[in-house]
Amino acid sequence: MLKESYPLYLANRPLTPNKNLEVQNKYTRQTATRVALAGPDLIDQAIAAAVQARDACRRMPSYKRADALRFVVKQIEQQHEELSCALAIEAGKPIKNARGEVTRAIDTFTIAAEEAVRIGGEYAPLDISERAEGYESIWKRVPVGPCSFISPFNFPINLVAHKIAPAIAAGCPFVLKPATRTPVGALILGEILSKIDDLPRGSFSILPCKREDAGAFVTDERLKLLSFTGSAEVGWALKAKAGKKKAVLELGGNAGCIVDKDADQDRAVERIMLGAFYQSGQSCISVQRIYIHEAIYAEFVEKLVAAARALKRGDPLDEDTFLGPLITEGDAKRVQSWIDEAVQRGARVLCGGNRNGAMLDATLVENVPPDAKLSRHEAFGPVATVESFSRFEDACRRVDTSVYGLQAGVFTKNLNSAFYAFNEIEVGGVVINDVPSFRVDSMPYGGVKDSGLYREGIRYSIEDMTEIRLMVLHRPGHQPD
Repeated sequence: MLKESYPLYLANRPLTPNKNLEVQNKYTRQTATRVALAGPDLIDQAIAAAVQARDACRRMPSYKRADALRFVVKQIEQQHEELSCALAIEAGKPIKNARGEVTRAIDTFTIAAEEAVRIGGEYAPLDISERAEGYESIWKRVPVGPCSFISPFNFPINLVAHKIAPAIAAGCPFVLKPATRTPVGALILGEILSKIDDLPRGSFSILPCKREDAGAFVTDERLKLLSFTGSAEVGWALKAKAGKKKAVLELGGNAGCIVDKDADQDRAVERIMLGAFYQSGQSCISVQRIYIHEAIYAEFVEKLVAAARALKRGDPLDEDTFLGPLITEGDAKRVQSWIDEAVQRGARVLCGGNRNGAMLDATLVENVPPDAKLSRHEAFGPVATVESFSRFEDACRRVDTSVYGLQAGVFTKNLNSAFYAFNEIEVGGVVINDVPSFRVDSMPYGGVKDSGLYREGIRYSIEDMTEIRLMVLHRPGHQPD
């Protein structure tokens, strides 16, 4: 399904200096393909090429930027199944979910094409006092310059799209480091971009590389913005090393979801199954903590357990598979150890908990102590905790005890409760009558506290990748003839 090997992309061109990176089929654990690895010298060349391309990229007319993005859309549509299969193989993502991610990438590039011709500014009068009489101003947004992107393994196409699409729309050249476990999707996008003659030479480089060789992505002062998606531990450490450049961080979470006594239970069960166990819970907005009103707790938990036990796990290329493997067997062992620790401290496994290699059953655990790893940290696996509450305000407080603050979900028919959660839970987004895992690629998405800085969503990413330039104009009063 995959090619025998894939090149990296240096200054818009494919290059195969080696085939040193082995990419595994995450289900079979066999080598699926090999990819070229960049070392420090190639990374330096890529950054230099991006600097050289800065003026050409910023001067590129917005309609040409939009045309380039629409070309990517057409190519993704034509290569939809190729990209979907690549995701299923390199990321272990069930094929139905993989197709969904590719469809979202089409949305992401489409939105970017639309936003590329909407980057404007404002006129502002300045005569707020006598000393400024005769002065007025206009401002516009200009690209910040060369950008550095580091993308994660769990959405190898759409989270890459969320970085490179707004960069092209804004007129910023970029260098991208895809996750070494899942580089193929990004490299297929690189192949598509390499076919666009209007993109100035040096406007993009896509460079799989070892972590120890990637320091320049963070520290090089020629780069004006770093956008990182990944764990909180790594993200905040990178920000500390980034120097003067802006650091946009999309980090982790252990999202809470409240189910109030008036909720539509069947819908809530259906959506929580997706939110907690979609791609084996390997999402920063996966449902990890479920708070259920005591009046419906027993009935609702019974429904949750039945639904979780019915989820099929297996080969991601099987159309009926819902649960695929975790990215590594080590990650599956880690999640299992967290479950075991919670049980040793008095928690009870309601379903799941069984592991076979990198495969882990959909797992629900109740009575987990609030200071246990399964409550406090990001599991990034197919496991969620359940507990009851009596007062809605208390449920919101418990959701908010987390050091993370990405998104929260609330199932309720009470408008006052919906606004209470919106006003009181310190997160980047509150999703009413759905899970915190819900995301549309145009919305302002991001977190607070340990979950990150700034927002993604094309329009908002463009704001981060541009800066305001002001012109002040003095016009003396008109003198009549």
